Amino acid sequence: MTIFENTLNADGALIVGAGLAGLFTALKLSPRPVTVLSPKPLGFGASSAWAQGGVAAAVGEGDSSHAHAVDTEMAGAGIVDHGTAESVTSEAAARIEDLARWGTPFDRDDFGHYELGREAAHSANRIVKVEGDRAGWAIMQAIIAEVRRTPSIRIVEGITALSLARDNGRIVGVFCRRLGDRYSEPVFIRARATVLAAGGLGGLYAVTTNPPGVRGHAMGMAARAGALIADAEFVQFHPTAIATGADPAPLATEALRGEGAILVNDLGERFMPAIHPDAELAPRDVVARANFRQIQAGRKVFLDTRQALGEAILTRFPTVSRYCLDAGIDPVTGLIPVTPAAHFHMGGVKVDERGRSSLPGLWVCGEASCTGLHGANRLASNSLLEATVYGARIAEDIGGLEPASELTPFRGIEWNEAEGEKAEDVLRGTVAVQDLRRIMTDLVGVERNADGLRQALRGIAHLEATAEQVTSAYLNMTTSATLVAAAALKRTESRGGHFRTDYPQTDENWEHHTAMALEEALAIRAGA
Repeated sequence: MTIFENTLNADGALIVGAGLAGLFTALKLSPRPVTVLSPKPLGFGASSAWAQGGVAAAVGEGDSSHAHAVDTEMAGAGIVDHGTAESVTSEAAARIEDLARWGTPFDRDDFGHYELGREAAHSANRIVKVEGDRAGWAIMQAIIAEVRRTPSIRIVEGITALSLARDNGRIVGVFCRRLGDRYSEPVFIRARATVLAAGGLGGLYAVTTNPPGVRGHAMGMAARAGALIADAEFVQFHPTAIATGADPAPLATEALRGEGAILVNDLGERFMPAIHPDAELAPRDVVARANFRQIQAGRKVFLDTRQALGEAILTRFPTVSRYCLDAGIDPVTGLIPVTPAAHFHMGGVKVDERGRSSLPGLWVCGEASCTGLHGANRLASNSLLEATVYGARIAEDIGGLEPASELTPFRGIEWNEAEGEKAEDVLRGTVAVQDLRRIMTDLVGVERNADGLRQALRGIAHLEATAEQVTSAYLNMTTSATLVAAAALKRTESRGGHFRTDYPQTDENWEHHTAMALEEALAIRAGA
């Protein structure tokens, strides 16, 4: 590995990503030294802040972590790791207490007990929430405030990671660039331990609920460095993104259906009871496909909250209400137009029970990872839970770093709002990125088939070969897209979030996880 002139030392652990997974890990590492890289100011651009439902945890009377694990396994369509589900759900109460201790204002009754919501495929009310649909935002505000008060955590805003740095097979840090500065020499940040917590890949799709910067960069970086990627084919599409034409699409939380909201088409027909015994509370993949097929048949789909909530939606679900009112939709008296949208990636960098990847020196946390918890279809509100559980485990596993009283800021690196926003707009608007997102939506979306997946792989290869400027950031995106499409082509069955119209049945021979290195994915692409 070449030693760069532009070299900085993290003086301890380096965390790439400043969502819940990254910041929770940083807090659990305290008072050991940590440097956290964030492309934007804290709280902006992280998927965690956009989570509406809450954190799933069996903390209610009569509920149990085992029942939560069973629900997780049922939703995961046969390939959830049993031990992982049992261990993660058993740690949920402790992680909720961590969040509460750091200031998260969870909804409570007059006796101080958590007020728990219900979401699809849960057998009990176990969603620990904030003001109905503001959990993600509230958790992140509390966590950020705690991070700001912690002297052992150095926050570096306005910098984006491009590639992982390897030395003798071990990850020793990352190569970065200040956001908006595409032409300067990269900065190498050396670290004793590197944690990748930079989110999923929903933004690779043209219709997504994810922030603009969440486009597979974390998985792409790890794959390019040689890490094994697991279950890349399993992408979850949220069935009820609000269809306003906005990019990203605002989300109508599943908790609305938990409160009794129903789905109807533009003929006024309620169609879910005929598809699944749980109707609107069926697993997300079932509801997403039902909505997708209505739209493919020329119908429009709406979420009807009028009878279930009426005017109460304005106070109980203020985020959804604001999205609707901003788009000229009255959620009290009218129907909310909805569409499936790329929402969460069950796959990611393969990690063990401690969050270790296949590359020494690299831990991965949050949506960038694949722990085996979600299987083929994530259970609602298990994502924030997974981020906190593995954040705590990774912090414990890293261990051994000397405590630090305070870390000095990195000189010459600071957030420039104007340049940062311009860089993001440029990347979003490039033809190559738009074409990639359209390929993923049209050919690697809610429903797939062999011909479409091969066409997608050829299209991704063509984009790489002909793009005006193939940057590391773009290669991270096309790498992740290639892995998803190749894994989807390889899995010749339908299971959970992966549905093949040419293989519509579940095949017991595929009742297992997949693992793939980039070399194999590129070979599949070359043969497409």
